[in-house]
Amino acid sequence: MTRNAVEVLPEGGLERKLALKRPLRVKLGIDPTAPDIHLGFTVVLDRLAAFQRAGHTVVLIIGDYTARIGDPSGRSSERPVLPDEVLDLNAQLFAEQAFRTLDRERTEIRFNSEWLGKLSFAEVVRLTRTITVARLLERDDFEKRFRAQAPISLSELLYPPMQAYDSVAVEADIEIGGSDQLFNLLAGREVMPHYGLEPQVVITYPLLVGLDGADKMSKSKGNYVGVTEAPEEQFGKVMSIPDSALVQWWDLLIGEPPVNDDPMESKLELGRRIVTRWHGEEAAVAAEEHFTRVVRQKEAPEHLEETVLPSGDPLHLPSLLVEFLGCVSTSEARRMITQGGVKLNGEVVYELDLSRNRLDGALVQAGKRRFARFVAI
Repeated sequence: MTRNAVEVLPEGGLERKLALKRPLRVKLGIDPTAPDIHLGFTVVLDRLAAFQRAGHTVVLIIGDYTARIGDPSGRSSERPVLPDEVLDLNAQLFAEQAFRTLDRERTEIRFNSEWLGKLSFAEVVRLTRTITVARLLERDDFEKRFRAQAPISLSELLYPPMQAYDSVAVEADIEIGGSDQLFNLLAGREVMPHYGLEPQVVITYPLLVGLDGADKMSKSKGNYVGVTEAPEEQFGKVMSIPDSALVQWWDLLIGEPPVNDDPMESKLELGRRIVTRWHGEEAAVAAEEHFTRVVRQKEAPEHLEETVLPSGDPLHLPSLLVEFLGCVSTSEARRMITQGGVKLNGEVVYELDLSRNRLDGALVQAGKRRFARFVAI
């Protein structure tokens, strides 16, 4: 349960909780700012699953209310807030994906709008009295912004006590999270005694580095591997990580050291294991074959369905890349084209608008792993 833990606070606190000889309530809170779980988040989900196997109850809190404020952790400016309908959809998708790791029968899914949305103004004032402004400004990201005279909204200052109130509402015994969440988790310990509850134990775990090998894995940074991504995409992304990230990825995701001193062999085996976990052994074999053919031998995929071109002439290539080849936005697609990352029948193409005749029957490649064969009808 504490494998790879960065902090277990207070010292001896976990042992005292376990000595109670009852199922403990182990809390994890997430704000649904993205619809997908990435590999970095599975690090804490796996630890939750370990608590479940030991007989404890997991309380997974979907922060549908706190997400409307935005977690200031690690931020140099206020986090943009997504529309309510996007947050609601993300919350549903995230909860379902979590059950690919967690035991549904031993998991409570709670939405913090259930209690935060019902607090009266007087109750909010009572909550704010449990933490001082001086304490909040000890937080590293707040302190940096305060010294730089960068704006800090009052709503951001409310985020830590509101997340702490989640622990009050569910009577958490333990709260876990990434190491960047330490301040928020400790806020729960500070607030709980004001409501007559024993403070929770706090356990933090390392942050998995992303595909760049530098920053933490994050959807907003684009350096992630999603658990629902296609097998060939997962495998290809794993093969792209720098050698320096191999030891951490093996340790946090597999629980073993790399299987081979050769980085390429270790990446291949890591890719096989990750794809097998999320898609099965057959998918892992097919994903490796796809990687060998497309990336190592620089050939097109063996089986590629034809994609019907939309109407219009000429056709806007960036729009096609977004709709059919997985580019996030037309600006990203234009950037890929201008940098020579898009090929038409094996030749680099720099034009943004192409005729239907030129695209009819053409093989379009975006980056190393994404292909589409277009036909006009």
